[in-house]
Amino acid sequence: MAQPNLSKAIKELEKEVGFEIFKRTANGVKPTEEGAEFLYYAKNISNQLSAVKRISQRSGSEKLKYKISIPRGSYIAEGFTAFVADLKLEKGMEVTVNETNDIGTISNVSDKGYNIGIIRYQVINEDYYLTMLKNNHLMYETLWEFEYVVVMSKKHPLADKEEITREDLKEYTKITHGDIDLPHDGQYKAKKSHSRNVIYVYERGSQFDLLANVPTTYMWVSPIPQSLLDKNQLVQKVCKADNNLYKDVMIFRKDYRLNEYDILFQKKLYESKVDVSTSTF
Repeated sequence: MAQPNLSKAIKELEKEVGFEIFKRTANGVKPTEEGAEFLYYAKNISNQLSAVKRISQRSGSEKLKYKISIPRGSYIAEGFTAFVADLKLEKGMEVTVNETNDIGTISNVSDKGYNIGIIRYQVINEDYYLTMLKNNHLMYETLWEFEYVVVMSKKHPLADKEEITREDLKEYTKITHGDIDLPHDGQYKAKKSHSRNVIYVYERGSQFDLLANVPTTYMWVSPIPQSLLDKNQLVQKVCKADNNLYKDVMIFRKDYRLNEYDILFQKKLYESKVDVSTSTF
């Protein structure tokens, strides 16, 4: 829509509802207090209309669509694979999984019709994230609280060392996901890198190739299934560090009711988590 037509449509809508939806400033537009509430209910109406459409698709010729947004965690990916393996796809179903960062997942669930999402954050930043979820009218359930471990090649110089410290890792190359950090905020405490060299990746395939083939690299991750470690000739090591406690939480819209697929996914995720958490390091 052309900008003049959009401005006209908004003015007509504001006249109809009897209050300003947006404040117009030199830096752009922002919702008023009433406008933010109006947009919340309008979004709910839009989501409910989409839900009605999905119901009609179940009995029609179109496929049922199911969308999940997750972080790049190996135990989560394994749980998702087990979830898909148990689906009765002969009925016709379109499944979408999007591995992205927390901001992407919050946006996917609140604005883009994703059924559920999983976000991961340091426990030290929990208030920051819970405020963000509240502002986006999202509910949450804790899935797992855990400490990050360090994963590296079996050929890494530190692979046989019993106790690893951050100081030990300083001389080696850290692999990390390039889009995991949020913009700096007064409440958000960013994790600093202690390594001299850093490689940024944006999907899990690259990280495993690098870890397996470049024995001087390492990565901080959630605990990894043993089968995946064996496949890539990797080991995971406990490394004591400050602020190393993380949470994975499942998020969904306030007006969303968990369905049979969500419950199946939670079950498979729980089984994957138990398998990983009982592994020996």
